[in-house]
Amino acid sequence: MRVLLAQLSPVVGDVVGNADLCVAAIRKAEAAGARLVVCPELVISGYPPRDLLERNDLVEACMAAAVRVAAATAGSDVVAVFGCPWREGGLRNSAVVAHRGRIVAVRHKSLLPTYDVFDEARYFTPETDPRPVEVAGLRVGVTICEDIWNEPGLIRNPYALDPVERMRGCELVVNLSASPFHAAKGELRADLLARQARQCGAPIVYCNQVGGNDELLFDGGSLVVGADGAPLHQSPQFVADLALVDLSGPARTLCFPEFAEEVVNALVMGTRDYAGRTGFKSAVLGLSGGIDSALVAAIAARALGPTNVLGVGMPGPFSSPGSITDAEALARNLGMPFQLIPIGNIHSAFLTALAPAFAGRKPDVTEENLQARARGTLLMAVSNKFAHLLLTTGNKSEMAVGYCTLYGDMNGGLAVIGDVLKTDVYRLSRHFNVGGVVIPESTLTKPPSAELAPDQKDEDSLPPYAVLDAILHRYVESGANADSIVAAGFDRTTVDRVVRLVVRSEHKRWQAAPVLRVSSRAFGSGRRMPLAQRWS
Repeated sequence: MRVLLAQLSPVVGDVVGNADLCVAAIRKAEAAGARLVVCPELVISGYPPRDLLERNDLVEACMAAAVRVAAATAGSDVVAVFGCPWREGGLRNSAVVAHRGRIVAVRHKSLLPTYDVFDEARYFTPETDPRPVEVAGLRVGVTICEDIWNEPGLIRNPYALDPVERMRGCELVVNLSASPFHAAKGELRADLLARQARQCGAPIVYCNQVGGNDELLFDGGSLVVGADGAPLHQSPQFVADLALVDLSGPARTLCFPEFAEEVVNALVMGTRDYAGRTGFKSAVLGLSGGIDSALVAAIAARALGPTNVLGVGMPGPFSSPGSITDAEALARNLGMPFQLIPIGNIHSAFLTALAPAFAGRKPDVTEENLQARARGTLLMAVSNKFAHLLLTTGNKSEMAVGYCTLYGDMNGGLAVIGDVLKTDVYRLSRHFNVGGVVIPESTLTKPPSAELAPDQKDEDSLPPYAVLDAILHRYVESGANADSIVAAGFDRTTVDRVVRLVVRSEHKRWQAAPVLRVSSRAFGSGRRMPLAQRWS
């Protein structure tokens, strides 16, 4: 049997456009002689629709669009399965099964995740009695995303119901998915699907959404495995794809990219889709000559085209000569425009205006932050004047410990590398130089510095990044407490200080731009910490 795997990139709320993608997939399946076409979870509404699901007009439009998509199957014997919100005993996250021009069955998602970035129980009613579908002489097990993830160790609290177990005896099982990306998740999915296929004794067709919707990135990477768990097909990551798969075909070897390549591709897709889906055709960012802004510029240039990304150098009273020469070299290597707007006079004017109010007090971080806020104001002005999307350049390490300035370098519409630890910033940056120098070697080798004070270095205020990132990985991403981190060999004073900084900086992250998620635990919708609290 041949199946068309429709790895689509729906836009949240574009009901007509998303339905058109499904119809085009059905037409391709007809032309290719496929018996079945499978589309992603909630493809008609786009995922995640969040509180749009509380709008009756959206749900009604989705259900009407599902009828239109079903009608597209009238000209052949193709069976189409696609995701759509559906009202039946409550609002459901559903898979619509269409054949010969009409909807022949609707199956609903059983397991509704409420952890990490998910909040599906807020909107949907779960299916408590999942059943296969009999259609066109086929017995098909229909599952939706989380329905196949109910394994100890994979999720925090395993569910009592096992939908896959209910699909025994089917000729195949399909899984409509909108599974958010994080690094190395492809291997995790492949192992899971192999086990689940062997459990239910049937091939599994796993169709995942692709594209960026807000901070969530969907990599696609759709898979087909045989009843013995052997892989039969692997779709590419980060691009829409229509693949014809023969379920009787030979097993193949799966290929997974290395970390830097995968994360760079994810961030490029996320930047491109966020800009395009929010109406921006160009971007602007501050180029300091440092590694963070260099990486963001390289990602943006690849995502939007280098001529559509403006770099702005804003030298201040403590900027080194290399900050400008390195920024100019980067812009030249990328082929992007570059502009200088010095802030020395602006900073002096701030100090003069504040002198009476600050009389008798020594300079401190306040004066340093004025420089960052001058730069932030200038970048916002350029963004406003030319309708550029302002990209922030802070990394995850800085956001974690508050080494960033509200209303300064945090100004912007998208935090491109806000989920990339500083040590990984270097790994991703060197990836751009594999085929030739893009990011200047001097940018890669100079000690990191905010250049807000004479001879300032990041390590004057923070532990070495190798130490800091190792602690942050354990505390933020793995959920370890301070005692267990110390037991792993880290200095107690350093650990306590880092934890204290993370807790104290929560208010900054609440006001940060959306962060593109590439780790298993990003700052944003998947991490919801209170501001006023006393548990650290």
